[in-house]
Amino acid sequence: MKLGTAKPFPYEFELKRTALVIIDMQRDFVEPGGFGESLGNDVSLLRAIIPSCQAVLNAWRELGGLVVHTREAHRPDLSDCPPAKRSRGNPSLRIGDEGPMGRVLVAGEPGNEIIPELAPRPGEIALDKPGKGAFYATPLQGLLQQVAITHLVFMGVTTEVCVQTSMREANDRGYECLLLEDCTESYFPQFKAAAVEMFRAQGAIVGWTATSAELLAALASAR
Repeated sequence: MKLGTAKPFPYEFELKRTALVIIDMQRDFVEPGGFGESLGNDVSLLRAIIPSCQAVLNAWRELGGLVVHTREAHRPDLSDCPPAKRSRGNPSLRIGDEGPMGRVLVAGEPGNEIIPELAPRPGEIALDKPGKGAFYATPLQGLLQQVAITHLVFMGVTTEVCVQTSMREANDRGYECLLLEDCTESYFPQFKAAAVEMFRAQGAIVGWTATSAELLAALASAR
């Protein structure tokens, strides 16, 4: 398949060699009352991408493509959460503290679950990651290698933090990466805009960008 209008130049991929990676669409980040909102952020910005993410996910599933979901999550004893990470942010509600949706960014807590609209299905990969990147301290690299994945299509939040970190990790590992611009978002629109430009600068130095409509058209033609 080919996305001829991807930036900075056409992006080509085989579905069987490509995984859809959905970064951290967790209740604590996306829903009102969660950790993200407790930091003073407007979660409606992130919620705006849910319909486009759903459309891509449904089309990808219909064609049998591999789906990877990630959650930023720590063990209940916080042994995988460095003090330097926990000490930053909102001093009144830190990682591991009891929040409106349970303990913040702790695996298994209600707020740490992926939103119902994009919830994983049996057979899809769902990973807890203790860092910003999807490859750090997770089995993702090995899982992708087992099924000969060479290309990754990214959606999720936030663009300039966990999505960007994961794409850069993937790029360093040799994956050809595509970011869907209307399927990713930030609490700070200017940060998203800057990150998108960084990805595709200098001949796709990190990866390509395209819209969900462009990808959906390519998937529809594949049917």
